[in-house]
Amino acid sequence: MSSKINDDLISSYHSAVYHFGVEPSSIGLCIDQFSEPLSRVIADSGDRCAVFISAYNPGSLIQSSESNRAAHDRLHDDLRSYSNRIIEGVASDPSGAWPPEKGFLAVGVDLVTAQRLGNHYGQNAILWTDEDAIPRLVLLR
Repeated sequence: MSSKINDDLISSYHSAVYHFGVEPSSIGLCIDQFSEPLSRVIADSGDRCAVFISAYNPGSLIQSSESNRAAHDRLHDDLRSYSNRIIEGVASDPSGAWPPEKGFLAVGVDLVTAQRLGNHYGQNAILWTDEDAIPRLVLLR
């Protein structure tokens, strides 16, 4: 499937680390890499999938802090309809080219719902995994 997202941005998504949980014991996820801690979170919840999703900077266009916080809060409210386990997170770019973006790991959100939420919040992509605990980049544009 071709995408409207440029290759450099897709590469940035692949380089990012997607943390969830509270420092100093937060868990970092990398695209296409198995995560034992994520596997435990999914299994312990009794679900079979999870999404890492953000409402920050829709379309990769930098927004104000206030706008990002408001969208983040709305996303959290929406996720509560689909998940009993929502964990605060942040996506960070190790190179520092992109500012950190808050997001959530939400367990039990199926792929179709995750894509719909990502589109609703104007995101280019989400991370989604089934019970294999290998986060995959799902491009939405």
